[in-house]
Amino acid sequence: MIPHHTLTGPADAPVLVLANALGTTTELWRDFALPFRLLRFDHRGHGASAPTQGPCTIETLAADVVDLLDHLELRQVYYCGVSLGGMIGMWLAAHTDRISRLALLCTTAWHPDKSGWDERVETARTLGLEPLADTIVARWFTPSFSPAVVAHFRSELLKVDVPSYIACAEAIRDMDLRPDLAKIDVPTVVIAAAQDHATPPECARAIADELPDSELYIVGDAAHLAVVEAPRTISVILDDHFGND
Repeated sequence: MIPHHTLTGPADAPVLVLANALGTTTELWRDFALPFRLLRFDHRGHGASAPTQGPCTIETLAADVVDLLDHLELRQVYYCGVSLGGMIGMWLAAHTDRISRLALLCTTAWHPDKSGWDERVETARTLGLEPLADTIVARWFTPSFSPAVVAHFRSELLKVDVPSYIACAEAIRDMDLRPDLAKIDVPTVVIAAAQDHATPPECARAIADELPDSELYIVGDAAHLAVVEAPRTISVILDDHFGND
């Protein structure tokens, strides 16, 4: 499946894929200005991408990225993923040769406690996303962050196709990427947010400790969607990492 996507920036610049968190769209990256050719895409049932036709795994969602790269005739790219986007990036870097440099933001390789995801999936299946929205968005941002921006991302969350959200949530719940980490041999930067309660900094440390070639950064005043709360800080880290190729 080829997801909805945009490709912007200088034609002669390296391509940097920007991959979103569950429940978000390419809007996640609207404040980023990086000196690369930026490839943004929406996961299944998110934004303008078609809904999924069945269950998903991280491998399924990674295959969508490979299809997109093939469609655009891109052999190798830089890749930066937040949360679900980072999980997909880990799989791609471990199992394909399409990623030359990797950035993993506010993500994890494994969820040991599945109960929260079970409850989320059951609520979404029976009642939709509205009853979940406030709790999800509260984990995305720190309490003092802009109410207008929070409301915007809450609105975008509620536009996601519910079966696709459930399928992606189940993919996150069921994944275990820990055995793949030692296979990732590309330069990688791992970024956590100090106030991220969805994927706390210890998740980032666990990833970085297993990667052969990695650097770890912790951004202070931000929660799970640190790319929205601290775009300048993260842009500097990404520019330095991807600019060193």
